[in-house]
Amino acid sequence: MANIIKPPCDEGVILSGGAVVGCRPAQRRWILAATILASSMAFIDGTAVNVALPFLQQSLGATAIGVQWVIEGYSLFLSALLLVGGSLGDHSGRRKIFLAGVTIFALASVGCGLAGSVGQLILARAIQGIGGALLVPGSLSIISASFAVEERGKAIGTWSGFSAITTALGPVVGGWLIENVSWRAVFFINLPLALAVIIISLCCVPESRDREAAGALDWWGAILATAGLGGLVYGLVESPSMGFRARPVILALSLGVVALVAFLIYESRTPRPMLPLNLFRSRNFSGANLLTLLLYAALSSVLFFLPLNLIQVQNYSATAAGAAFLPFILIMFLLSRWAGGLVDRFGPRMALVVGPLICAAGYGAFMLPGIGGSHSGRYNWSGFNWSGSYWTTFFPAIVILGVGMAISVAPLTTTVMTSVSEAHAGIASGINNAVSRTAGLLAIAVLGIVMLQTFARGFEPGLAAIDIPAPARAQLIMQEVRLAGIELPAELSAAQKSQIETVIGVSFVRGFRLVSLIGAALAAAGGLAAGLMIQPGKGKGNGSRS
Repeated sequence: MANIIKPPCDEGVILSGGAVVGCRPAQRRWILAATILASSMAFIDGTAVNVALPFLQQSLGATAIGVQWVIEGYSLFLSALLLVGGSLGDHSGRRKIFLAGVTIFALASVGCGLAGSVGQLILARAIQGIGGALLVPGSLSIISASFAVEERGKAIGTWSGFSAITTALGPVVGGWLIENVSWRAVFFINLPLALAVIIISLCCVPESRDREAAGALDWWGAILATAGLGGLVYGLVESPSMGFRARPVILALSLGVVALVAFLIYESRTPRPMLPLNLFRSRNFSGANLLTLLLYAALSSVLFFLPLNLIQVQNYSATAAGAAFLPFILIMFLLSRWAGGLVDRFGPRMALVVGPLICAAGYGAFMLPGIGGSHSGRYNWSGFNWSGSYWTTFFPAIVILGVGMAISVAPLTTTVMTSVSEAHAGIASGINNAVSRTAGLLAIAVLGIVMLQTFARGFEPGLAAIDIPAPARAQLIMQEVRLAGIELPAELSAAQKSQIETVIGVSFVRGFRLVSLIGAALAAAGGLAAGLMIQPGKGKGNGSRS
């Protein structure tokens, strides 16, 4: 306990660019521990909440659109404010802003756990996004400021690997809590992690900042980014229920486009932009962020619908659904440090081409399972056995995707951080994290439309072939926006319910396959972009630095 309260730490020497030198090896280990635990809060929250979606949908009576907003409300503010979070850390002190983010995130997690309606939950999730926008870029910028360039690849690889293994506990523990306590308990997982991060950071993490930073922060840029992303997301998410011709949808989409154009114009002219466009003069920085956009658009959209598929269609329990993705996390843990070291030895381009192509194969494998663990085109629910069917259906896809992401993530992060100077570490981290979150934000909104329309095209003809009363048919069609969470009318017979459940399952799987196909195309495009844009050569600062 004494070592925790008063560890062998010193403040080091802060250079003009914000880097810290003089940190002892023991101190650097504590710095890694704090940043890993803090990042794990955000990662655990994401994976555990995805497993909880079917249950909170049922508990709160939410539609698929409401469930989307539980994810999108968090992602919107996280994406829009990450750039401000990175700049704020460089400007005011990385540890200070990092701790503020951890505190806000923890308090908002309590609000999520106590939410009494979908609206309250979405609001608390939005506040979580604000906290995440401060803590997520702070994690990597603190690492970059505390480790020398030649050690940074392995440090980031260690961060990636241990963040992955702690994230593995999220869906498994979350699934167990959902089954044995409540979906609300999922949000309280963050509290002990937050407490540990605060204690370690106060004792061990030295303060650092960009000594050249001066003047006011780019709040106008933040407002324009939030308005732009918010308008686009609102228009896209609400369009399935309102229709693209509805006035609120047209106004929201128009506002989004205009605000984002204004954001880019403003950022190109303001003296202290939150998005310094000159950073994109580095081919490595531009290529890495384009790959991030495509790779995380695919990952976010598939992982959003996968728990719904496993729990509502494949009939997995919450714990089984959480454990189903465990191989992905373990592979990330085992291979991330190795993959980070590859950048130091061989440079990033090979890994950033091969990794996304393997991911594309993984998404393709997600298209194979039917319902009830079947590969066949004739779906039925009989003979379902999770322990047998999982290993031949979802397990191969998860393993392939895990290998691809493990090869990609650490080299991708290292490439971003080494393509700019140490003075811009915070903003570089903020940009890359904002790109990944924005990719997920927009992909879930767009592919949510794809899923809803594909589901409807399969569900309505399939329902028409079943002999049920007209009022029951109308009630079911009105619930299409609930996707596989449709509640069956009580007056139907067991045989009728079984037929409808089969139609629902087939329709959902049809939409999931299309989402997976689009994910494969996005990942492959990302690998192609990396091959064309990332410069060859060894790491350690390859590529132009701004």
